[in-house]
Amino acid sequence: MSQEKILIVEDNEDLAFTLTRVLQKEGYEIFCAGDGEEAIKVFKSEIIDLVLLDLKLPKISGMEVLTNLKEYDPDCIALMMTGSTDPKPAIEAMKNGAYDYLMKPFELDELKLVVKKALETHELKREVARLTIKKKSKNPCDEIFGNSKGIEDIKNLIKVVAATPKTSVLIQGDSGTGKELVANALHYSSARANEPFIKLNCAAIPDNLLESELFGFEKGAFTDAKTMKKGLFELANDGTIFLDEISSLKLTLQPKILRVIESQTFRRIGGTSDIKINIRVVAATNVDLGEQVKAKEFRDDLYYRLKVMEIKLPPLKERKEDILLLAKLFIQGFNKEFNRQIKKIDSTTEELLISYNWPGNIRELKNVIERCVILSQDDVLQAEHLPIEFQEQIEEDVPSSASFGLISLIEMEKLHILDILNRVSGNKSQAARVLNISRSTLREKLKSYGMM
Repeated sequence: MSQEKILIVEDNEDLAFTLTRVLQKEGYEIFCAGDGEEAIKVFKSEIIDLVLLDLKLPKISGMEVLTNLKEYDPDCIALMMTGSTDPKPAIEAMKNGAYDYLMKPFELDELKLVVKKALETHELKREVARLTIKKKSKNPCDEIFGNSKGIEDIKNLIKVVAATPKTSVLIQGDSGTGKELVANALHYSSARANEPFIKLNCAAIPDNLLESELFGFEKGAFTDAKTMKKGLFELANDGTIFLDEISSLKLTLQPKILRVIESQTFRRIGGTSDIKINIRVVAATNVDLGEQVKAKEFRDDLYYRLKVMEIKLPPLKERKEDILLLAKLFIQGFNKEFNRQIKKIDSTTEELLISYNWPGNIRELKNVIERCVILSQDDVLQAEHLPIEFQEQIEEDVPSSASFGLISLIEMEKLHILDILNRVSGNKSQAARVLNISRSTLREKLKSYGMM
């Protein structure tokens, strides 16, 4: 990853030198300008991530420089510096598009913190832009792969829900079933597609930090709050916020989340006034929230507010007809990643993939295919490259002579074909591929069994 570039615009050479050394130690690439005209020239010749801009400059003022930079690049992130005890000019600069301001003399630790937060905001905006461009070229639901009825029903439901302005959504499903893909499709299928899409795994943030992460805080709200920080709800304004693993939210925080959903307002920690926002909340969980409500581990009012619209994702074992489709898509991806040329899956391996229970769902399937592609030495994915649990399944699936009794080969063939059909939920095309016979041959055999 390339270094982030900071332009320091300061006519005091000693201060400019100090700021340069401090920020270079933080890993940034630094450019300096002693006046406004030089600053504009540097800004237009380099891809600058952040401008540290003094308000009082020779030739043209910092305010004029800010206006010029914003005209050239409306997404320019500028931090204003002022030695005046009157904050009005700095506040005016923020009204004209500055991100924040620092009053001289300021602590160097405060500088580093403000710069870090400003650059995080800049990166977030760039990521939103990248994703917007990526998603504009395709149907968002195309990222949810599968032809099973369950998946088709979910895609149709996503289109219906996405058309609503701000209806909250609860996505329920086992780990690895694709809950984040559904959240992506909901956002990028909606009128909010060009606005921020903020994601947070509630289980990944310590309880004592989660509230400030979501709501932000005012300067001075607590000991370490040296600057104001916007929370994720504020950053998601006009867009969507995705709260994954929402079941891990502590009970004391849940009513505050409920208030945001119902009133579309919140307060930063330490704040005294409400901030109005316009967001859709999408939540996901891999546990039964209804059971958590019964156990008094989750508030019933938040639960019912979240599940105004509920999307339940089926486990992979209930989508047998999608397994080989997904496996082949993963093979294509890993072929590119590992420079392999896997062209097919042998019939025994296909049968094992279809009959396996997949407790880890799609994520487990992807990991298994990655392993197989790495181990494969030719263009066919073989059963010998599957993990040990599949080898054990082969042994369990081999019937003893006692279990069949003395039966003919024809009867054994019939039992095998019916078993495969059962495993692929009656999909004859899928069964024919697993059996490595044509669909017409399968039809003839089923006719001979009196099943057509």
